[in-house]
Amino acid sequence: MHQEPLPFPFKAAELYEPPPEFAFLREECPVVKVLMPTGDPAWLVTRYDDVRRVLSDPRFSRAAASRESAPRLRPLPPDRSTILAMDPPEHTQLRRLVSSVFGPRSLARLRPYLTSLVAELLDRIVAAGPPTDLVTSLALPLPVSAIGKLLGVPPSDQETFKTWADTMLTFTGASADSVRAAREEMNRYLAGLIAARRAVPADDLLTDLIGACDDDNVLTEREMIVFAATLLIAGYHTTSTAITAGAFLLLRRPELYRRLGEEPGLAGPVVEELLRYPAASSHGGNLRVATEDVELGGVTVRAGDAVLPAIVSANHDPRVFPEPDAFRLDRAEPSLAFGFGPHYCLGAWLARMELEIVFPALARRLPTLRLDVPEAELGYDPGALLYRLSALPVTW
Repeated sequence: MHQEPLPFPFKAAELYEPPPEFAFLREECPVVKVLMPTGDPAWLVTRYDDVRRVLSDPRFSRAAASRESAPRLRPLPPDRSTILAMDPPEHTQLRRLVSSVFGPRSLARLRPYLTSLVAELLDRIVAAGPPTDLVTSLALPLPVSAIGKLLGVPPSDQETFKTWADTMLTFTGASADSVRAAREEMNRYLAGLIAARRAVPADDLLTDLIGACDDDNVLTEREMIVFAATLLIAGYHTTSTAITAGAFLLLRRPELYRRLGEEPGLAGPVVEELLRYPAASSHGGNLRVATEDVELGGVTVRAGDAVLPAIVSANHDPRVFPEPDAFRLDRAEPSLAFGFGPHYCLGAWLARMELEIVFPALARRLPTLRLDVPEAELGYDPGALLYRLSALPVTW
């Protein structure tokens, strides 16, 4: 048992490979005290079953983690008006309200747009000729345009909200004042966008959301603004990270990459493994705070303690995933990439749809794609919550 808290997050030895500390802790100390970048302590949970329990047990509270006095992972605590900082029954009520908007039937109308957008982006890449930076030419514009289209954000404003999101999703790259300013600016912008949609409805998710919320009188104006901000940030940042990590991992496996272009039916299992495999998150999961004493993984977590479920570690637990560090398409158990329990990712269906469209299209259009620089030259911001490569130079 470690007596002194371990500094966290851990550093990976290789791009998108889990830090070696996770494998050691899963076997020797599956629930361990760590010190977060803010200086606050937390219990880090590393085994699949324990992580799943933290994600689903109501005694590990997201609402408690959003209080001003609570231990925190980032410079500012989460906004208490966001769905990510709610517990049942408030969370249940809001999720029920919006879940239909994020279901397969509702989002299916986006598939033709996404297919066309991917084709357009690939046309531009091919027309410009090699080399290209796959981050700026594909991994960023695809999810930014997709979530912008979904919420009705004009293309001219999408770069601005991307900058706000990057500022807000950092451990050490921005001060608390900078994060607060970005949050306030985004909220003001969205307040104006919501007012415009109320005046002139459009065929977008934001209009649907406004109608549902106004009809049921469930959300306050501020809660609706914060909810829209949550959708923007999650829809852009997590998916762009997944595209970058997925492309990198596929280029490491050129035979599989070429097969994906020839056999589009592989898209489903390939995407599931691309979601499970990479250590694309520095922190692993959203912080919880225990509301009472709980026995977990052989330790007693006291009421008021912060608990951090390490999804990256859980997704490499050999108790659940045989040969966890191998890339296999025959996994039976679902990964925790989108979480588990009440806070299971609302945008999971949209993210899967984007990934299942983009990777086969990329492999089909550019079957000889390969890295244009040595892997050692690639890197990402170590202070970011999500590890998206700053550039992914490729050629063909």
